[in-house]
Amino acid sequence: MSIIDRMTSLSVPFARAASLAASLAAATLMLSACGGGGGDPTRFTSDAGGNAGATTPAAPTTPATPTAPVTATPDPIPADFMSYQNLCAVPRTGADTDGTPFPDRQGTLQDEMRFLRGWADRHYLWYDEIPATVRMADYTNVLDYFDALKTPAVTASGKPKDKFHFTYTTAEWNALSTSGEEVGYGLTWSINASTAPRTWLAAIVEPGSPAAKAGLQRGDMLTAVDGVDFVNTSTGEGVDKLNAGLFPAGAGETHTLTVQRGSDKIAVTMDAAVVASSSVKNTKVIDTPTGKVGYLTFDDHNAVAEKQLIDAFTQLKAQNVSDLVIDMRYNGGGLLYVASELAYMVAGPAANGQTFERLSYNDKTAPEAPILFRSTAFGYPAPNPARAGQALPYLGLKHVTVLATSGTCSASEAVINGLRGIDVQVDVIGGQTCGKPYGFTPVDNCGTTYFSIEFAGVNAKGFGDFADGFAPTCAVADDLSHAVGDPAEGMLAAALSYRASGTCPTSRAKAVPMKLARSQAKEIAVLPRR
Repeated sequence: MSIIDRMTSLSVPFARAASLAASLAAATLMLSACGGGGGDPTRFTSDAGGNAGATTPAAPTTPATPTAPVTATPDPIPADFMSYQNLCAVPRTGADTDGTPFPDRQGTLQDEMRFLRGWADRHYLWYDEIPATVRMADYTNVLDYFDALKTPAVTASGKPKDKFHFTYTTAEWNALSTSGEEVGYGLTWSINASTAPRTWLAAIVEPGSPAAKAGLQRGDMLTAVDGVDFVNTSTGEGVDKLNAGLFPAGAGETHTLTVQRGSDKIAVTMDAAVVASSSVKNTKVIDTPTGKVGYLTFDDHNAVAEKQLIDAFTQLKAQNVSDLVIDMRYNGGGLLYVASELAYMVAGPAANGQTFERLSYNDKTAPEAPILFRSTAFGYPAPNPARAGQALPYLGLKHVTVLATSGTCSASEAVINGLRGIDVQVDVIGGQTCGKPYGFTPVDNCGTTYFSIEFAGVNAKGFGDFADGFAPTCAVADDLSHAVGDPAEGMLAAALSYRASGTCPTSRAKAVPMKLARSQAKEIAVLPRR
């Protein structure tokens, strides 16, 4: 399954994971074509005399004897589903990157499905809404079967109730969650659609990545991939080439991307590489007439973010900032403990002992203690880890500004909601967030990591009803003509202006919902592994 085929759980901002994408409402991001046509066999036609609407009467027929509908027997739900874990149709051999032997044993495709069915019945938040018509015998691969193990219900607006149901390969998920690594060029695209005509603009160019070394810039518009018209190609081999070039399967693959920059077309040839993205960037202090304002870009609640956030807040605290702007416009979510740590570093001791998020599971799961604002580091394993238990730096603020788009999702929304739950004023500048008050605990089996909604979350005041996202205090479009973190960039400029005057700038364009496209484009709020 190609990366672009798997980008079906994205809300707008396609958070990272995956995502990637926020924000990623559920958008199908396959580069594909839609077709249709044909006449309506029930339409009246004109007879020889020109009497429009006349038809030749058909000979009477004898009604057929109705047959009783065939009702399929629902699959039994295995109570001992854990006994099927690691029974694999194709077991892995060897060991993972830590040297731990894979736990896989020889099994069957049915064993893998039995594990998933039992897991869903025990842990899925809406387990009682999974259709009884979803039967193992109707599926020939485990990913399609898993995709069907969810509620088909829709919200009042007609959107799927469950927009966040997806998988990663376990190797891919481990690389993304622990080190922020993925194979690619270090590019994240802001996109209007996956089908033609397409407008994809470079939103993030990761420093030091193949894209950065090739000179690509934020705001560049993609026009061709390996010589194939990217904007208009919609069928056949051309679509396959677009997917192959945009989402290379392995490091070392060489592809050529052509972009439009102003009146110039620029072709760059790049070798795909394993890119380690920095979750926290652009930490700085902006001097204003009313005090020092801290700023940082925060793109991913993953394991490497913990130490990077500690370093950023240590720097800001040393410079005595009196206010803060957290730029999470492209942050699709991640680890809830990292979110609770970030919120504590904003609020400080006023948050001690208070609920950051209380989780609500299905009726088969006993209530758990709430997640509190964490004042110490969890100590996630990472290339540059934080020390478990170390005290976190804090600013002790009663006000913070968050820059957001539809790609701001899940754990990022939990930061907004958690701080508002303890009466920290959070101004949202930009666009409507993606709307995901839900989360998962990842479960690995046979080389695939599955994400199935297990809980909904509420803040200390009991609020968690933001399935449609948080509305912005000031609606401002993402300004791709300026670098992120530039005080002249539209969203940051609007945030500084609103902070000074208390009124929204009237000259700023309203935010237009866009999506993000990158391989880790999922919106995730996850707890530590069980």
